[in-house]
Amino acid sequence: MASVDSKLYIIGAGFAGQMIAEDIKRKKIFGKIAAFLDDSKDLIGKQIDGIPVLGPIETVAPILNVNGIDEAIIAIPSATVERTREIYSALKNANFFHIKILPSISQVINGKVHLVQAREINPLDILGRTPVVIPLEESLSYLKNKRVLITGAGGSIGSELARQLLSGGTERIYLFGHGENSIVKIYRELNVLQNEGVGEKASIVPIIGDMRDREYVRYIISHTKTDVIFHCAAYKHVPMMEQNPVAVIENNVYGTQNLLDAALEFGVERFVLISTDKAVSPVSVYGVSKMICEKQILATAKKTKAGQSFMFVRFGNVLGSRGSLLPVFMEQIQNGGPVTVTDKNMERFFMTIPEACSLVLQTGGVGENGQSYLLDMGEPVKIIDIAEQIIRFSGFEPYKDMDIKIIGCRPGERLYEPLWLKEENPTRTKYQKLFTLTSQSPGFNLDELLQKMKPICFFDSEKTQMFRNREMLIEILRAAVPSLDEFYSSNENKKGDASESSKVVL
Repeated sequence: MASVDSKLYIIGAGFAGQMIAEDIKRKKIFGKIAAFLDDSKDLIGKQIDGIPVLGPIETVAPILNVNGIDEAIIAIPSATVERTREIYSALKNANFFHIKILPSISQVINGKVHLVQAREINPLDILGRTPVVIPLEESLSYLKNKRVLITGAGGSIGSELARQLLSGGTERIYLFGHGENSIVKIYRELNVLQNEGVGEKASIVPIIGDMRDREYVRYIISHTKTDVIFHCAAYKHVPMMEQNPVAVIENNVYGTQNLLDAALEFGVERFVLISTDKAVSPVSVYGVSKMICEKQILATAKKTKAGQSFMFVRFGNVLGSRGSLLPVFMEQIQNGGPVTVTDKNMERFFMTIPEACSLVLQTGGVGENGQSYLLDMGEPVKIIDIAEQIIRFSGFEPYKDMDIKIIGCRPGERLYEPLWLKEENPTRTKYQKLFTLTSQSPGFNLDELLQKMKPICFFDSEKTQMFRNREMLIEILRAAVPSLDEFYSSNENKKGDASESSKVVL
């Protein structure tokens, strides 16, 4: 919020900027708007509702903020990432105290924007490519008057899906998760957005629970009369899951099976699994768990009744998700550095969370039963390049003000994550940035694998020696998944004797 002596400038005098100005005047909480800043020759020098329009942006910004305490809101939803980067740089160099930004045009519904949607600008807004514009109202029409359940609704992907679902005309949005605090956070945020006029009215229902609880999952799906499920919940921190392999299989694999069985039994119309590039020729237990989830989807799709469609959508890293590199880098910078990068040659495919979620929601509507989908992630980006950009965003010069330290790959990591197998033959659809994949047989018997692992994850009085036995689980997975076995074998040759801590049964 602007201080008493500071001035507020709205960057962009178009429809979004004017709506924000009206919102600010009506609420009287941000103080007086000093001016619009714009590049349009047709607008510069004029007034809009008594507010002068100054410009061009890069020319006037440095001469306005003489006291260094003024604030700005970038209100140009249609701006490319490159243009947003230029505007941010001009404002930053002019020492603007706070810089906020409105969501991209892909998140603006019916040409309406609201002050409550403005947030502090962050590196996500100036990194990567310009997101594809998805007409949300049109692509979400299949959810009109439906009951939608999001698993992992408190996570990065789940919570963004919920925000965008506000514009879909859904009857109810069920926020399902086992983390009380994260569910409370998104539940409150959605209520604030609704109260400020964002989207359409829908009942928001928080549900605290664990998808590993089979009977509770059946109870939830049957009693909520869920029509559509977006399954985002998963343990996903690769190095952590390498230390807790039983937990990741128990949660990701058997939790998914519980959801699939209940969805099949109680007639859920659409089930969309969020998958990952780490499921391709997996080299970590997490990656194997998601590869198995993909196979579970395809197996369940063969049992569906008329009117049911089960599918998965695979994509790479999303910028800004919890545990991803962005928040880690930002924390390291706040602590004075250094910023740590595993390898100077490591690269990943990246997409922003809002863009990924818009594409997932679109896929949920156009996707067919038993089909595998892949999002077009563009070209891979080197992690060290992102580290350098984030350091500069934070006002430092890489290697001069803030060092970058190479620390080496952690367990379960590789330098490059492929998005598909050659045999999957990605084929473009008529929808921008969406491919179909040719489904591949798993190379193992899915039912037999689940039976073998079950007494390791769940106590069986007749097989007590197997319960939580991580070594036995790894042995089973290595026998079933050649890529995991090959990766483990190569690392075993490098490591030699394992430490005692790595032998703990979890």
